Amino acid sequence: MHVRGKSPSNDMKILLFDIDGTLIDSGGAGRRALERSFSEIIGVENAIDGLRLAGKTDPLILREALEGNNISPTEDLISMLKVSYIENLKEQIVLADKSLKPGVSRLLEALSSNDHKHMGLLTGNIAEGARIKLEPFGIFDYFSFGAYGSDEEDRDSLLPYAQKRYTEITGKAASGEQFVVIGDTPRDVDCAKPYGAMSIAVATGFHTEEELRAAGANVVLGDLTDTEGFLELVS
Repeated sequence: MHVRGKSPSNDMKILLFDIDGTLIDSGGAGRRALERSFSEIIGVENAIDGLRLAGKTDPLILREALEGNNISPTEDLISMLKVSYIENLKEQIVLADKSLKPGVSRLLEALSSNDHKHMGLLTGNIAEGARIKLEPFGIFDYFSFGAYGSDEEDRDSLLPYAQKRYTEITGKAASGEQFVVIGDTPRDVDCAKPYGAMSIAVATGFHTEEELRAAGANVVLGDLTDTEGFLELVS
């Protein structure tokens, strides 16, 4: 475990989890669904070849893929691709060789039993995509609110949406410093910084512990298997 500085506060933290690479491995379901959508809507095969998806929001991926194929990313076209993507994702997640990341099931159960009744998502997935990816693992209901790629293309703008929704469901105001963003990419680390939120980076995706340290994460973990250690960090 690598800890950079101190947690902003000793109060109970409000947790915001990334999905892909952090909670689950979707077995490539999202990428295949995107490829099929581009084929169906605009007749382009292998539209996202060479595009790195980790940490990006779905709308940003769609825009970059369109631009990379010399197609204007109009709002109407992106909307059609989103609708197609969701339908394809429903099929692909069923077929995928998918799995929970190490320690996730035990950790979520322990957190929900340890005063973390309201955990959230902060993910580049559009909201419906997040549900489709998490429900097959039986973990979607652990999260009572979230911020999604359907809110903003820029991941760095998402935390205030989570903040607002947390207040709506609990009736409690929350400062940025009360939140912890848990993710597997430098983009997860970066989106916490403007709001004074703590970042816990896990090397369960495409980035190494060294890369996550260099990104400035407050805490770097190899994975989420140390349930007790994690509880100490956020309680």
